[in-house]
Amino acid sequence: MPVDHQIQMLLDRGSGVPATHTLPVAEARRLYEARIAVMAPPAAVAEVAERRIDGPDGPLALRLYAPHGKGPFPLLVFFHGSGFVLCSLDTHDGMCRNLAAGIGCIVASVDYRLAPEHKFPAGPNDCLAATRWLATHAVELGADPSRIMVAGDSAGGNMAAVTALRLRDEGGPNLCGQMLLYPVTDYHTPGTPSYAENAEGYGLTRSTMEWFWDHYLGDPAEADNPHASPLRATSLARLPPAYVVSAEYDPLRDEAERYGERLRGAGVPVEIVRCAGMNHGFLFWVGIVGGADTAMEAACDWARRRFSRE
Repeated sequence: MPVDHQIQMLLDRGSGVPATHTLPVAEARRLYEARIAVMAPPAAVAEVAERRIDGPDGPLALRLYAPHGKGPFPLLVFFHGSGFVLCSLDTHDGMCRNLAAGIGCIVASVDYRLAPEHKFPAGPNDCLAATRWLATHAVELGADPSRIMVAGDSAGGNMAAVTALRLRDEGGPNLCGQMLLYPVTDYHTPGTPSYAENAEGYGLTRSTMEWFWDHYLGDPAEADNPHASPLRATSLARLPPAYVVSAEYDPLRDEAERYGERLRGAGVPVEIVRCAGMNHGFLFWVGIVGGADTAMEAACDWARRRFSRE
């Protein structure tokens, strides 16, 4: 279908903003933080709390969102999108509130280290450590340690997929699901058909993805490491059930769907949902774009069903 008309209005509104890959990192970060002011008010939650824990290389910040109701609640460990370089707990505050309220779970948003100051594998190491800390301390946080899921959007989806892989391979704990929202699963080269079809004109561009990866990796050869490019993992067997969202007008569409298909081929229960007319990052616009509202509701419904089986 054509680009959703509400998405096209947002694209038109941002047409004068410099392309991310043309900017210094500090300016790109400032522009992404400025998006917060134009997002719709998110769903209400019962409580938001900040925590600092010991990370692999210093303190690591968490933001915890508790839903209304009586616990113990399921726990969703969330890794924000970033291109490995941008965004923060604040840019994804609304998304986390919508997930906490929509699922009825505690959401723990992880402030993992970003490139270029902290290159691969600093981010994945932080995400693994945070997930293990949260599992160990789930009861004191009002969460159920038997119902833990990882989730993330874009590069955060990469972090979620990689964390699931590492927990499988490095001694757990076990997860009951992974929610991958238009995730980065592979390096930009050789790329996929959607990298060519959606290279320009829909927000995220191929050039910006190249810029992100250049900042993230110390050496392009690291792209072969499945902890950087989970699509390159030898086996995806024995991973937790997955919900994979792709957007029709996204350079990452095909790699997200290929990851879902590989999970399915490895015997992992998976739902792959392509959101027609949407572009990369559309879940920022819940409350503004009807397709984003529908996608958020569907993702929350899947998570509720997944948690209820545990």
